[in-house]
Amino acid sequence: MLDDRRSAAQNAARLLAAALVCGAAVLLFAVHVRPLGYLPLVAGVALGLAVDRRLGRDLGLIALGQAIISTISLKADLSNLGMLKFTLALGLAVLVPTLISRKVFRDDKIHYPIHTGRRWDRWQAVYLVAVAVAAYLILPAYFLGSGVWRNWPDLDGTGDVVRLFVGVNAVGIWDELFFICVVLALLRPHFPFWLANLLQATVFVSFLWELGYREWGPLLTIPFALIQGWIFRRTTSLTYVVAVHLLFDLFVFMVLVHAHDPNLFDIFVTGGS
Repeated sequence: MLDDRRSAAQNAARLLAAALVCGAAVLLFAVHVRPLGYLPLVAGVALGLAVDRRLGRDLGLIALGQAIISTISLKADLSNLGMLKFTLALGLAVLVPTLISRKVFRDDKIHYPIHTGRRWDRWQAVYLVAVAVAAYLILPAYFLGSGVWRNWPDLDGTGDVVRLFVGVNAVGIWDELFFICVVLALLRPHFPFWLANLLQATVFVSFLWELGYREWGPLLTIPFALIQGWIFRRTTSLTYVVAVHLLFDLFVFMVLVHAHDPNLFDIFVTGGS
């Protein structure tokens, strides 16, 4: 009985540690309370190290990634300096935890499975079609109906349209590299998949909120983050989850351009276009 209680207490402490680290993203990115948001980040890593050294180490890598991201504003910025800041901060948020995990801890949890050697199943092709249809119908209603398209900068000519296309797609690819291949990968050895997926989705959705997906955006981003994690678990294919994300982001790009110039991509039937 005593051992059961001790085990239950340890499991509760492990969960609390992960919840503090991943929940800190809400304060850092969604609520944007800094430096207060770093307190649960540090506390979660410390608690994790106290109850389970390997867990604390992995939570430390997740916390480090979040801390690196928090060094910049995630407000969309198409200027040269803005895009450089995004490239450096987001790139380092993936690269640094990966290198520490592999070179210092000698772990192989973080990996990026591009070539799986398996052909896509029929359901994967059908799902891509379903994503395209859903994005076509839902995204105009969301962006145009809620007005969140104004969270992205004005587009002054073709150059800005090209920059927006590059930025939207680059961040979409990065999302899968960080939230799926880093955060989810580091959580999965320690928790049941459903719980690890929920924790990574907390960080994912908080990031997207600061990026501009506000108002009723979480009704879209929460299921999207959870489904992306589930698909990766089933397919073990980074290529496929990136394909899904970029297909979705293609419609994000078109809706944003259309919002700024209704004469462009005037193909939508929802959102009052």
